[in-house]
Amino acid sequence: MSHQYTAPRSALIVGAGMAGLATAWYLQEAGVEVTVVDRKGVAAGASWGNAGWLTPSLTVPLAEPSALRLGLRTMFSPSSPLYIPPRADARLAQFLLALTRRCTHRQWQVAMAALSVLNRGALAAYDELAEGGVAEPTRASDPCLLAFTDEAARRPMVEELEAVRAAGQDVAYELLTGEQAACLEPTLRPDRIAAAVRLHGQRYLNPVAYTTSLADAVRERGGKIVADLEAVTVRDLGGGPGGGVAVRGAEGQELRADAAVLANGAWLGRLAAPFGVRTRVQSGRGYSFTMPAAGLPTTPTYFAAQRVVCTPLDAERVRVAGMMEFTAPDRPADPRRVQAVIEAVRPLLPDADFGRRTEEWAGPRPCTADGLPLIGRTVSPRVHVCGGHGMWGIALGPLSGKLLADGMVSGRYAPELAALHPLR
Repeated sequence: MSHQYTAPRSALIVGAGMAGLATAWYLQEAGVEVTVVDRKGVAAGASWGNAGWLTPSLTVPLAEPSALRLGLRTMFSPSSPLYIPPRADARLAQFLLALTRRCTHRQWQVAMAALSVLNRGALAAYDELAEGGVAEPTRASDPCLLAFTDEAARRPMVEELEAVRAAGQDVAYELLTGEQAACLEPTLRPDRIAAAVRLHGQRYLNPVAYTTSLADAVRERGGKIVADLEAVTVRDLGGGPGGGVAVRGAEGQELRADAAVLANGAWLGRLAAPFGVRTRVQSGRGYSFTMPAAGLPTTPTYFAAQRVVCTPLDAERVRVAGMMEFTAPDRPADPRRVQAVIEAVRPLLPDADFGRRTEEWAGPRPCTADGLPLIGRTVSPRVHVCGGHGMWGIALGPLSGKLLADGMVSGRYAPELAALHPLR
């Protein structure tokens, strides 16, 4: 006799960032009652202060040979784009060893093949959310510029774009001189920026406004979002009457549902480990701040060699974001890292007044050593995972939530999730 799959009628989602909220929204599409809990609130983690780029052409694995060369040379310098605070941490050492082993062209190609399948559908998931009532728009990145001090500095980026194209993605770009870039974005002065790449077909958004809008849409359709509830344990109560899952909060609260989704970013590992998830999710902290638009690019601009992104939030404000810092997610922010972002781009943007910055932020991006997210069912048929997106939680969060929700409801997971299995 074949076993008939029973879809959950209710679900608890741990984490109110992009991945968790998108999973909740798509579960609602299938008629599942959802409750989202978060240790702080909507977009309180990596979904708040990130750059907001929806750029499939740039969504690539973290582990790459050039990252290894850069890391070994500068990783203990607080001014480096990649920084590892010197402190005893055996688990971090294990993660870095695993990351190092994957910094080969072959491993990058394997991971890129898995990501490219997601990248091809990433923007369409945003279109579905818009059609379904999420009010905050995404915006076309036109132009989307990658700026360099000379052609030699641009060469690795062009090679990467060609490698992404070779993995099966439609990557459209053109090479620009400094003068051509300045015509599109006058703050890129030709005496500072001598070469650029113009990417086509990309988008961007205001991360806080969008995630808040997505949360509003979940609430409007009857979902509950509970802030200030830190999940400390998740229990599988088994199937049948009285079964399901129980999520217990730090203050003793307990919520129950038919299924649970762990989407709590850099804190994922502690809750997921009891359910067979061995892949470490490491906090890769990014930094950002917001500034008045004067002297800054008013179109999405990436200073790739410096690892710094400028994103217009609206007509008056620009977010400046960058850096990668492997450290514990709850460690205090390091003000030297904000200064490192400033010093990296100050020579390139001489008319910007960085003393006028506000909303300084540090957020833990959930990174995996192989650069692939964790999406799917754990050893428990009632506990699922949606996380580990690294720098790409905004770009891939909606599609990840859609694919996971479809699998939870149907019992059949899409083939593109095979490489992202949480038990790999």
